[in-house]
Amino acid sequence: MGRWQPDARGRLALAAVDLYSERGYDATAVAQIAERAGLTERTFFRHYPGKREVLFAGSELQNRLVTNVRDAQLCTGPMDAVARALEATGSFFEELGPMARARQELIDANPELHERELTKLAALAAALADALRARGVGDPAADLTAEAGVAVFKVAFNRWVHTDNATTLTQTLRETFAALRHITADHAPSPR
Repeated sequence: MGRWQPDARGRLALAAVDLYSERGYDATAVAQIAERAGLTERTFFRHYPGKREVLFAGSELQNRLVTNVRDAQLCTGPMDAVARALEATGSFFEELGPMARARQELIDANPELHERELTKLAALAAALADALRARGVGDPAADLTAEAGVAVFKVAFNRWVHTDNATTLTQTLRETFAALRHITADHAPSPR
């Protein structure tokens, strides 16, 4: 690939995932990633602050979620707003397909990357809570709803990337939200 070709950021991310999978995260250098992508190290550092951030960079997911929560109809309850926002991201990951799965395998295998993933999920929960507050949801409901939404996302995403069935991430998110609603519903017998 020549340096003139578009989507340098995407090419760098794909090259990084490929190299990390082939050689291991620790054994891969930024220069190798840039070379595989047909770019320079300087171009790499224009897009990412370091080799770890190739897997975590970008605020596209967070921006989509926050926008979807803020744009949800006002009559939509907080949990439904978060559920719909998360379900709407399913296609984002489904388009990545094998790359999303390879990325998760790398994160699972490297404690440093796993720790960074948890930090990113915490930032996502904070952004969702702020979006809920902007809709008028008070505390602690905003924080609880956002944290529950991120927990559902994490469980659903892990189920989706670790199975080879035809279920979409969107469907897996719906099923996981339904499971959360079921276990949190008051199933105590009515007093007689």
